[in-house]
Amino acid sequence: MELRDIEIFLTLADELHSARTAARLCLSPARVTQAIQKQERQIGAPLFERNNRAVRLTPVGRQLRDDLRPLYVGLQDSVQRARMAGQGITGTLRVGMMPLNAYDLRHYWEVFRHRHPQWRLRIQSTQFSDAFAALRRGDVDVLVSWLPLDEPDLTVGPILFAEPRVLAVATDHELALHTSVSLEMVADFQHPHADTGPGYWYDAYAPRQTRRGRPIERGPVVRDAEEAITFASMSGLVVLFPAHMSRYWVRPDIAYLPVIDMGPLPYALVWRSETENEVVRDLGPLPSGD
Repeated sequence: MELRDIEIFLTLADELHSARTAARLCLSPARVTQAIQKQERQIGAPLFERNNRAVRLTPVGRQLRDDLRPLYVGLQDSVQRARMAGQGITGTLRVGMMPLNAYDLRHYWEVFRHRHPQWRLRIQSTQFSDAFAALRRGDVDVLVSWLPLDEPDLTVGPILFAEPRVLAVATDHELALHTSVSLEMVADFQHPHADTGPGYWYDAYAPRQTRRGRPIERGPVVRDAEEAITFASMSGLVVLFPAHMSRYWVRPDIAYLPVIDMGPLPYALVWRSETENEVVRDLGPLPSGD
């Protein structure tokens, strides 16, 4: 089986749609069909079940996908490492961003690249519903996360920034008539919930009660900021965010209101304690006098 045919098979196993697979790989649909038919002839069994409405993996197809995927990923990683070595690059530091203000942190990225020209820096978005799982799986090497965080297997590094809070509401929401709000005011409305842990960590972002002890109701579970904004625009929910959202996620149907009785939300670097090294630490703020 040729490498390109393996790529076609694994992509179709992900997409379960021939046209999307072809578009993703910049191929014709006929090329995708030919590759799969060739593999099925070589194996002697169908890999996909097809009808007018859906494409599904057969049991043989699922087994082949599970066997091939780690081998293919390992081969890709090996080729990428060889390519990087040829360019004088010895490693890649993957930074997971929960906030959306990567541009605001560009000074850190520039200093890191200056100090470690042999390292490639990859900045990627991370869903807060999967952030620590992704860190622990090794999908990212370091995470930009809000605080507080106190987990035995994770190290909290320097604080990068802290921001005031804003409340996102639909422009036709009754709160949109105000120029600012307090937690006491927004306790009358439903907030989204994140089915993620640790609980104290999300509670620091979206408190369960006001300072006077009034409970703040939580509603639908969301995975990321985009889902939360969608609920706010269509379902009347109100959503707490750091202030940079009002600059980076401007929408005609959303208003952002300053929250006057919440302190700034700090964000810091977090990494797995077992992987700590000087390269990771050099991503943060410069020492005094540097």
